[in-house]
Amino acid sequence: MHFFSSNNDVNQITFTSLPKPQTPIMRLNTICPYFTMFPIDFPFNILSEAQTSEWILDPFCGRGTTNFAARLRGLSSFGIDSSPIACAISAAKFVNTTSTKIITLCKTILENELEPKHIPQGKFWELCYYPSTLKKICIIREALLKECISDDAIALKALMLGILHGPVNKNFPSYLSNQMPRTFSSKPDYSVRYWVKNGFFPKNIDVLDTVSRKANYSFNTLPSKIAGGISLSDARKPLKFIPDEGFNWIITSPPYFGMITYMQDQWLRNWFLGGPDLVDYSNTNQLGYGSKEIFIQELAKVWENITKACASGAKMVIRFGALPNKSNNPSEIVQESINRANCGWEHYSTDCAGTSNGGNRQSAQFGEKMGKPQKEIDYYAVLR
Repeated sequence: MHFFSSNNDVNQITFTSLPKPQTPIMRLNTICPYFTMFPIDFPFNILSEAQTSEWILDPFCGRGTTNFAARLRGLSSFGIDSSPIACAISAAKFVNTTSTKIITLCKTILENELEPKHIPQGKFWELCYYPSTLKKICIIREALLKECISDDAIALKALMLGILHGPVNKNFPSYLSNQMPRTFSSKPDYSVRYWVKNGFFPKNIDVLDTVSRKANYSFNTLPSKIAGGISLSDARKPLKFIPDEGFNWIITSPPYFGMITYMQDQWLRNWFLGGPDLVDYSNTNQLGYGSKEIFIQELAKVWENITKACASGAKMVIRFGALPNKSNNPSEIVQESINRANCGWEHYSTDCAGTSNGGNRQSAQFGEKMGKPQKEIDYYAVLR
């Protein structure tokens, strides 16, 4: 669990209106492209009513958008996710470091000239990364697997996940790989066929230079540090942290029913975090696995579990939707899961949230279409 204490800065800077997306202080929120997320104005606007002493919880924190919105508001927050990729990205939303420190750490790691214990082999790896680039990636990977406690290391880890793969730029490279999507990792066999068919070969990319440019961009200006943390765990199990007075706000977006490919779609980033250098297709432990009845039961366990950590009068906002190929009613699924939990949440409003952006997960370059996205809903409840 990554946990960060407040700096107790009496001159702490908070925001009553959301800074524009191009503002430097917003760049940390986009440290790593992630294909399942909601826009930051969603949690930021909801938290306009929160008091400075209140705590926010997101039991499906993903890339930490709720946590970053809370930080902008000067509010303490806690996030939970069962994906190590999500937790690594979210943990960076709490750091208090500088681009100089991140670059220095990366330079120190690479200058040690330690041979990596393992460099993945095979056609995918030959075509995905230039040999010297892959070697340096492996050196940084093994160093961070050995030691990743400081804010500088946590930031470097998230930064590396963000540049690990993506499209090839004509000028200065933003990503270390051959042509790939930036939000998810295409499967090895498909990638090889795509690269061979189109005559794409990996370029010799300077890892330190790419890290330096990304660090200077994303960590140039940071919001004031606040208390909070991220837990790599299952929200159906007892929480590893509960504030003294309990959580006052739950703002979250559970995985849609049938969405069971999170880890497979992030397999390359999972490898960087210590996972296997191939796709693991097992998914029996994911919330979306099984029938709709099972999904509702398991979602009810989440509500029942986190309610034990909430203060009386806590407010909950759930953004939920359905996959394009699923004919499920999001409102009915959420309400049924709340009813099954039977732990005191009183529904008072359901609003239409429109459709999610980028229904094809920015995968047009690989020709993979998910179809027209369905409208999402925002479900509001209060704990009586």
